[in-house]
Amino acid sequence: MLEQQLRDLALQAVPAGSGSGNGSAPRIEVQVGQLDPRLKLAPCQKVEAYLPEGMRPWGRSRVGLRCAQGAVKWNVHLPITVKVYAKALVAVNSVAANAVLGAGDVAQAEVDLAEDNSVALTDEAMAVGRTLARPVRAGQSLRASHIKARQYFAAGESITVLALGPGYAVAGMGIALTPGVEGQAARVRTESGRVLTGQPTADRRMEIEL
Repeated sequence: MLEQQLRDLALQAVPAGSGSGNGSAPRIEVQVGQLDPRLKLAPCQKVEAYLPEGMRPWGRSRVGLRCAQGAVKWNVHLPITVKVYAKALVAVNSVAANAVLGAGDVAQAEVDLAEDNSVALTDEAMAVGRTLARPVRAGQSLRASHIKARQYFAAGESITVLALGPGYAVAGMGIALTPGVEGQAARVRTESGRVLTGQPTADRRMEIEL
C-alpha cells in the first residue's frame, strides 16, 4: 500500500510527453529506505504518504509519513530512491565537448529519467545538429544541460520583433539591447523608442506575447 502511494507520487512528477515509447506510462521503481531506528512510533491503522514542501519524488529524495488513523498522530520523513524508466535519447559513442551531434551519434533506449535533474531529450530534433556543452560517454542519457543554447542575435543587431496576440501577429523592427540566447528573455528597443522584453525564437527574431 505504501509503495503504491509512493509510485503514484512519482508518476505525478513525470513531465508531459514522457513514456515508454508505446504510449504506456513510464516504469517506476521505488527503493524505500529505513526510518531512524531510534524512533518509537505508536501503532497506526492508516499511514498516509505525502511530499514535504520543496521535495520531488525523483532520484534520492524523501517523503513524509503521517498517521491518519491511530491513538497517537505522528509525522516522520522516510528516505527513498525513485527511478523512472522511459524511452529517451542516449549517446551511441563518446562525444567530446563542442562537437556537433550527428544522427549516428544518438539512439533511443530506456533510461532513468530521474537520475539527473536536467530534462532528458526524447526527440532527435532536440539533439541532432546541436553543439555539446560538455562531453558525453557512450550509453549516457542525453540531457538538456548537455546542449549549448543557441545565440540568435547579439546586442546592437537589428532584429525582427513579432508581437503576438489573440488571432493576430504584428511584425516590426528594433535594435537588440541584450544578446538573444535560446531560452532566455531578451530586450529590444523598437523604432518608436519603446523597450520591450520577449523570447528569442530564430536568427535575428524575437517574439512578444501581448
